[in-house]
Amino acid sequence: MRGGPKVAGLLLAAGAGSRLGRPKALVEYAGERLVDRGVRLLAEGGCHPVVVVLGAATVQVRGAVTVRNPDWAAGMGSSLRAGLAALPEEAESVVVALADQPLIGPGAVRALIAARAGLAVATYGGRRRNPVLISRAHFAGVAELAVGDVGARPYLKAHPELVVEVPCDEHGDPADIDTPEELARLQAQ
Repeated sequence: MRGGPKVAGLLLAAGAGSRLGRPKALVEYAGERLVDRGVRLLAEGGCHPVVVVLGAATVQVRGAVTVRNPDWAAGMGSSLRAGLAALPEEAESVVVALADQPLIGPGAVRALIAARAGLAVATYGGRRRNPVLISRAHFAGVAELAVGDVGARPYLKAHPELVVEVPCDEHGDPADIDTPEELARLQAQ
């Protein structure tokens, strides 16, 4: 994105996948680990660099900078804080994605970036889901409210007048993988 905003990508992939029975970062879907799919989603969507927050599993990830969250068991909030803190200073904003949503396409990331908003959230069927774009001006506020197993949602709710909703129905499906049954259903498609 030469000449455009410098947008980093942040993939949250630290959880143990307790309901799934293994860390989601290691799960394979369509011959690719979820962590690698997430990195590809962000990179193909226009993000550079891509930072991956790991915790329960430590893996090598090509095409990304990895950050270990020692407090990963405390929930997604700690991973979001660790990832925001690891972003390079030149990143004007970041697109945050979750490793367990393999059906979201790079078009969703491109649409968020194209919105040129301080806060933008992808919507599917009119419902807010991921990914989410956060400009640097909001990093501290998002980090402050990202506690336990919640990410940016409390900050977005606290500032509805600043949030741009970006319809992404044509850019994939936000279904996530939390259980073996959901993974089997997804793999059967």
